[in-house]
Order: sequence, then structure tokens, then C-alpha cells
Amino acid sequence: MKLFTTLFFQVKKIIKKIIVTQVDTEEKVINDFFKRGQIPWSKGYEIHKEKSIAKALHNVDIIDSIDKLNQSSNYGYRLDERIVEYPWVFKYLENTGSRLLDAGSTFNFKYILDLPQLQKKELTIFTYAPESPNFNEKKISYVYGDLRELPFKNEYFDAIVSQSTIEHIDMDNSIYGYDIEHNKNSEKKSYEYLLAVKEMVRVLKVDGTLLITFPFGKFEHHGFFQQFNDEMLEILIQELNQNGKCETAFFRYLKQGWCSCLQLDCANIKSYNPHTKKGEAEDGAAHCRSICCINFKKN
Repeated sequence: MKLFTTLFFQVKKIIKKIIVTQVDTEEKVINDFFKRGQIPWSKGYEIHKEKSIAKALHNVDIIDSIDKLNQSSNYGYRLDERIVEYPWVFKYLENTGSRLLDAGSTFNFKYILDLPQLQKKELTIFTYAPESPNFNEKKISYVYGDLRELPFKNEYFDAIVSQSTIEHIDMDNSIYGYDIEHNKNSEKKSYEYLLAVKEMVRVLKVDGTLLITFPFGKFEHHGFFQQFNDEMLEILIQELNQNGKCETAFFRYLKQGWCSCLQLDCANIKSYNPHTKKGEAEDGAAHCRSICCINFKKN
């Protein structure tokens, strides 16, 4: 018994030491990241981004006021569009029903799935192929396939979230490990995203909510995604308005951070592609510089 007790406390000390070391290392990585000037995608960026998003999603004031984000707030300095998208999504997800579809697997992170806002949701994550990690122990349903052919019955979900996903449809997704036919013409827009949106509307219940976000500004073909412009947005809204009503919100990145804006403010904005360095500038943008968010209610 004495030997067992001794071993127990030794193991406990080792575990505690490991946890403290991990915290110390994480803090050091973030501190070094800030000392280097918060360069997007450099070492420490992902940790800082995750902590920033988690902090925002636990702040009711940020969620409630995200549509009125002021450029003087320095919100999301040198962070990509997720720092705006998640609070916006959770603002309108709050009062929806229990059956939720994540169309694109942007919720498949522990710090997102642990949020209190999701604990009463019956969540299905739909993506093209299995990912690692997954969280089956949280009773998450994982379904795989093409968003243009959803395997769900009509009017099944109370709410659907498609966050920065439809811009990848019919594009070169080999960086995600997918080898499928896609639009290879860099001068040509693809409208295959409309098929996915039609499917999402089909499986959404009457009075259900569909939340969609995507890069918006000047049309650009970046290989693995396309940036929507006014014409592509107009066609999308026309499609949605046949089945309900939608509202739009726009955000743009300035040198000091993210702010809400008008559609016309985004007209000529270009994205930064961190994989090719196309669109890199001195503003420190991490990825897309402007996004459109659509809140659709089905009739």
C-alpha cells in the first residue's frame, strides 16, 4: 500500500510538471510571436488565433456588437477572417433549434465544440472526407460527401452553418487532400456553389436559419478558392430569395484590424493567398481582406 501511494504521488508530480511545462512553452511561443511583430502564419500564430477566437466567443458584448465593429477597436489585428466569422455566426445561432448542420467542418475543434452555446445542439458535421481529430465521444455525427448532393431528407435541420466553405466548391482542393475534378481556368468563375446552396436550403426546415460566409470583393481565382464579387453575390441572393429572406453583413480588414462596412467598400478589395503569397501587402492581412455574411430565413 505504501509503495502504491508513493508511486501515485510520483506520477501526479510528473503529470503536473508536464502540464506546467506545456503552459510555459505555450506562453513563450506566444510571447515570441508578439515580439516578432505578430506575423501571420509564423510560429505562434495558430495558438494566438485560437485563444483570440475562444476569448471572443466567451464575450457576450463582442458577439452582440459584431455587426457594428468599429475600425478604431483594433479588433482582430493581423488575424484572418475567422476572428469575425465565428462571433457573427454564434450571434445568429443562439436562438435556433437543436438540430444543427456544420456544412464544411469549421466547428470540428475542441475549443469550439466545448462552447456552452453548442451543448444543447444535436450537431452533424458534413465534410468531403474523414478528418483528424474527430470527437465521437461528444456524440457528434460525422457524414462525408459532396455538398452539392447532401444525403439528408428535406427539411431536416433547424439551422445550417457554412462558414468559408462555398468558395472552395469546384476549386483545386488538393491542399486538403482531395483529388476531384474542378475548375482550372483562372479567368473563369464557377457557379457550382449554387448547387450546394440549393441543397442546404432543401434540407433546412421552414423558419430555419442558414448562415453563410465567404470572401468577397474583386473576383479572384486563387486555385483552392475563388473570391466572390457583386455579380456572384447577386445570383446567390436571387437564389435564396426564392425560398425565403436574407440579410447581408460585410466586414473588411484594415491595417489596424477588422471592422464592419458596406458592400461598396469591398468592391475592389483583393485577398492575400498565404500559400502563394499572391496579394501580400504591408497591411499585415492574414488571408481575405473582406467577407460577406448572409443570414437566411426559410419561408
